[in-house]
Amino acid sequence: MTEFNNFIDGRFVAGRGDAFANHFPTTGEVIGQIRAADRDQVDAAVGAARAALKGPWGKMSTPDRMGLLRKLADAITARFDDFLAAEIRDTGKPRSIASHIDIPRGAANFGVFADQVAVLGTECFDQPTPDGAGALNYAIRTPRGVIAVICPWNLPLLLMTWKVAPALACGNTVVVKPSEETPATATLLGEVMNDVGIPPGVYNVIHGRGPGCAGEFLTSHPDVDGITFTGETRTGEAIMRAAASGVRPVSLELGGKNPGIIFDDADFDATMEGIGRACFANTGQVCLGTERIYVQRGIFDRVAEGLAQQARGYRLGDPFDDATTMGPVISAGHREKVLSYYDKARAAGADILAGGGTPEMQGYEGGYWVQPTVWTGLAEDAAVVTDEIFGPCTHLQPFDSEDEAVALANNSPYGLATSIWTTNLARAHRVAAQVEVGISWVNCWFLRDLRTAFGGAKSSGIGREGGIHSMEFYSELRNVCVKL
Repeated sequence: MTEFNNFIDGRFVAGRGDAFANHFPTTGEVIGQIRAADRDQVDAAVGAARAALKGPWGKMSTPDRMGLLRKLADAITARFDDFLAAEIRDTGKPRSIASHIDIPRGAANFGVFADQVAVLGTECFDQPTPDGAGALNYAIRTPRGVIAVICPWNLPLLLMTWKVAPALACGNTVVVKPSEETPATATLLGEVMNDVGIPPGVYNVIHGRGPGCAGEFLTSHPDVDGITFTGETRTGEAIMRAAASGVRPVSLELGGKNPGIIFDDADFDATMEGIGRACFANTGQVCLGTERIYVQRGIFDRVAEGLAQQARGYRLGDPFDDATTMGPVISAGHREKVLSYYDKARAAGADILAGGGTPEMQGYEGGYWVQPTVWTGLAEDAAVVTDEIFGPCTHLQPFDSEDEAVALANNSPYGLATSIWTTNLARAHRVAAQVEVGISWVNCWFLRDLRTAFGGAKSSGIGREGGIHSMEFYSELRNVCVKL
């Protein structure tokens, strides 16, 4: 049984708010206890972050700050097994996924953004005037201030450090609120921050839920200078309303109902491997996952059967066993949500090609298990086609023409990502430019260059992070005009 304390001003502090349990999704057993931060503790965390801006962190040179961030990346790697075990116990995801994606990327983010800041430039203009004199205008980049980092539960360490790393690289301080479902790695990172000599107050962690609790206390705090959030769209809207007071900037990566488009000239084997991962990776709990697929009619049956075979081929079980390829969903509540959509699909008359229910899990009966599921035969206004489910499931629909495929893909309030599968290069460029999303993958999925812009369109978010785009959010440009 682990007690998860808040990390404020370099010290672990027991919460004074509501207490709630931390569950192991594989079995459902209680493995930890979380005590939420109350309003005064959130205020203390923000105050510590503000003081650190005026203290050693704010006065530190950029090369020294970059050196600490690189040291931090190395320290996470040195404690790889500790972070891996914490992430698996929080999420139930298989070691085969967490050891290759979550922990390596979580560490790498600090090195990537340290390198980014090391080569970051601004602008300079020499402006002549009519009398022959002139003025020199140049820009300096300053930290935005105290950043509230609100993290999701699906990729806890990776997505938390994706925000914390560029924020710290730009000289900000942070107050992190991890999901109440996944408190472990954010808390463990506090230990590592102290070990490598990050000054107290630079990195703070407060635990708790959202409305009326630590999340709301943090996002509405008047001394928070910017808010970054990854999660569902309704929560993002609430955060935007809170940020309007004080006119604080937000970076929001929100929900999605991402389309995949498969043309009849696609490389079949490569497409099946890629689209299968897009549907089922991390038990479908990926904001970039594909829950609706449009397939050119001539290959529809072949693709449907191929994807159903993939769904039936996953091995569910002990996440610490390297042979396990799929874990449970995150919680009992989320399992109920996913299964409610399985019921809706059945009631609407879907053809269930694979899954559609719960697996028999001997020895893990209390866990939050659902079957990987493939449907066909539903109308475009069916709930499982329009709503973000966030589970290991997808619906396939045939199309005849390129224009029809684009129209179907765009028929959604969301606009996060798409994947397009074709060997026709001209078509690939055409379709990628027309689908209303933040990122279009062609003949791949989840292939990321961390320097590129990342974010969603429409109801899938506002703002871009990654590379220089993160630097723009986590810093302010100040123009200096000098008359010559």
